Amino acid sequence: MTERAICAAPAAGARNDPALRLSEVGHAYQGERWLFRKYSYDIPRGSVFSLLGPNGCGKTTLLKIILGVLRPTEGNTQTFDEMAFVPQLFQTAFDYTTLDMVLMGRAKKVGLFSQPSRKDEEAALAALARFSLEHLANRPFHELSGGQRQLVIFARALVAEARILILDEPASALDLKNQGIVLQWIRRLAAQEGITVIFTTHHPHHALAVADLAALMLGGEDYVLGPAATVLAEPELERLYGVPIRRLPFVHDGKQAETLVPVLTL
Repeated sequence: MTERAICAAPAAGARNDPALRLSEVGHAYQGERWLFRKYSYDIPRGSVFSLLGPNGCGKTTLLKIILGVLRPTEGNTQTFDEMAFVPQLFQTAFDYTTLDMVLMGRAKKVGLFSQPSRKDEEAALAALARFSLEHLANRPFHELSGGQRQLVIFARALVAEARILILDEPASALDLKNQGIVLQWIRRLAAQEGITVIFTTHHPHHALAVADLAALMLGGEDYVLGPAATVLAEPELERLYGVPIRRLPFVHDGKQAETLVPVLTL
């Protein structure tokens, strides 16, 4: 067994009690071909947790288990708050307005054959206003920019009154400016509102920028978990991705910061 879990202190602003608990969780395909196994950890309320790993390592499968869409082969999960899922950037098959998209988040609070109430519409507009998107309420959703659509889906999750947001590669299809906007909101929702955010990413520098905790999914029982600043080290990331990665310090707006850069030799 090569699991190496680093004891993680609670994130700044996070509470000690967990939002989510994984206990010996594992999932296998075709008998004994384990994607991952023996995953056990608590994610504190109000923290940002990032899952990293190459294609096929099981990141999306683990999200499905957390959401209750998929039953794990072994182990179990416990969630202590309402969850909402924010998928990767997508287009709709129908010509919904932006307000309609956000109102979908109220589905559990609206009766089966009922229409959204004025209170539901006010909640949806307030959610859009949090992201400065209220002026787009009557615009067709498919006409929005990629960054705007992603923030609208954030608003839809929040109007459901979820306290845990599950994000599947939230910045993967966005340009650099919109990547920054989405990452800023991830950090803000956790730090200022105590919302727990769990997200997958192929960009370790995104995790370094906003995550309190990170898990590197190395296959089977092999994973590294702990504070992002500790886990996202050059040797661990090179083992994860198979390419050299350098962690570089820099100064921005008078503040010391760090980023991660892959070394691609051609």
